[in-house]
Amino acid sequence: MFALDPAFAATSQFLADLPLCQARLQLDARYPWIVLIPRVAVARELEDLSEADRARLMDEILAAGRAARAAGTALGRPVEKLNVGALGNVTPQLHVHVVGRRADDPAWPGPVWGQGEARPYAPEALELALGAARAGLG
Repeated sequence: MFALDPAFAATSQFLADLPLCQARLQLDARYPWIVLIPRVAVARELEDLSEADRARLMDEILAAGRAARAAGTALGRPVEKLNVGALGNVTPQLHVHVVGRRADDPAWPGPVWGQGEARPYAPEALELALGAARAGLG
């Protein structure tokens, strides 16, 4: 049975349940950042998904990209480049990060992981980002 790793609940906000994944907004206002967690018990690697689920994951990654772009636009910081990564070194539960990047963001051009401290969203900005991301997910 699928269970969300507690690390995700502490660092992200629920957006939607997609056909395969739970989509969440990473609570770091520096970047419009969507995390997709496949609702497949004990999945740690892409190879743990069926062929059909791997294809579905790709579709959901594209939807998460639209969501990240929508959140960035709503917050007045349009996304210039999408970064997609499935690392899992800290939280081994299979998940995919879809991060909206800009040439003026704090980590550009390097990766966002391990760069500074997460900046919390102001309450109004969080609601704006959540609404835009949900609309972007379609």
